[in-house]
Amino acid sequence: MREKDFRFTLDETAGALGDFGTLLPIVVGVSVATDMDLSRMLFFFGLAYIGTGLYYKLPMPVEPMKAMGVVAIAERLSPGEIAGAGIVMGVVLLLIAVTGAMDLIKKNIPIPLIRGIQLGLALTLMRQALIMVGEDWILGLISIFIVLFYTLSKKLDISALVIIVLGVAVGVFRHGSPGISIMTLPSFQWPLWGETLVGITKATIPQIPLTLGNAVLATALLISDLLDRKVEEKKLLLSMSSMLLLAVPFGGFPMCHGAGGLAAQYRFGARTGGSNLISGAVLLLVAFFFATPKLELIIPFGALGALLFYSALSLYKTSRKTTENWFTIVTGVIAFVFGMTWAFLGMWGFHFVRTWIQKKRV
Repeated sequence: MREKDFRFTLDETAGALGDFGTLLPIVVGVSVATDMDLSRMLFFFGLAYIGTGLYYKLPMPVEPMKAMGVVAIAERLSPGEIAGAGIVMGVVLLLIAVTGAMDLIKKNIPIPLIRGIQLGLALTLMRQALIMVGEDWILGLISIFIVLFYTLSKKLDISALVIIVLGVAVGVFRHGSPGISIMTLPSFQWPLWGETLVGITKATIPQIPLTLGNAVLATALLISDLLDRKVEEKKLLLSMSSMLLLAVPFGGFPMCHGAGGLAAQYRFGARTGGSNLISGAVLLLVAFFFATPKLELIIPFGALGALLFYSALSLYKTSRKTTENWFTIVTGVIAFVFGMTWAFLGMWGFHFVRTWIQKKRV
């Protein structure tokens, strides 16, 4: 493995932990609200991080699908319904990849719309971050101060690593050690047709535009912005469909990539695939021995909220690289107020009509 592709340094380690502020609250929340096994979910996230790190040789976030996560928690979907939603999503992404439909989708989706999705996601993450910091405001403010200190100083930015260590120490002091909980082996479980239908209508449909806009188009664009590397949208589709089809039938939660996660990894120091291998190793260790609902207490929301807040700021800065400010702002506001799906579909429809009128005039 070439050093430029895989480094295992303090900044890579800090970057590896930077996206946990997005991953852990959703996964732990799903575990508490549903009957899904936390250890199995973290196990497959760990494997996916390692696999994507080796495949891409650069930082590549592996996140829970946010729309599915929110629906699963709010409506307490069953494991079968979540599995049905994830499997169908994997098939949809695979079909888009192998048919070349993504090229057609990309040609008809303007960059200001993608930037708007990034802005909407930044605002959404910022709101969630403030809620999390507010639940533990003393630790949250200390964590924000740590990030500011590293941001304004010339020191190596390992603020994510410092915050995670501080958060764990505070969590153990408050609630004690989580204890050892050995993971049970994954088992194959195929959802029933009725469960799949519920999963499609409640979770898959709202997830599709968010995945295409943020996990595919916005992520590919952000890789080019931050890392000066080109990753084809087809590769992102194939890796996500692989994660879904290989993990979800065995108890994994639906996973995707994401611009917010990449912004977090980069913001805290990740530059190579080594950060993904570190993330995967940490998650596998937790999955094998420490994956209990008490894990939510061991890493307090105040610390996770500070990481999420500065990830949101980083994503906001990227969204400003737009060629049409008003279009991006309107898209971002709609995404923040009404959701990514409505913003994506509504503003894409507006762009389509506007383009059609312009062609008619010519």
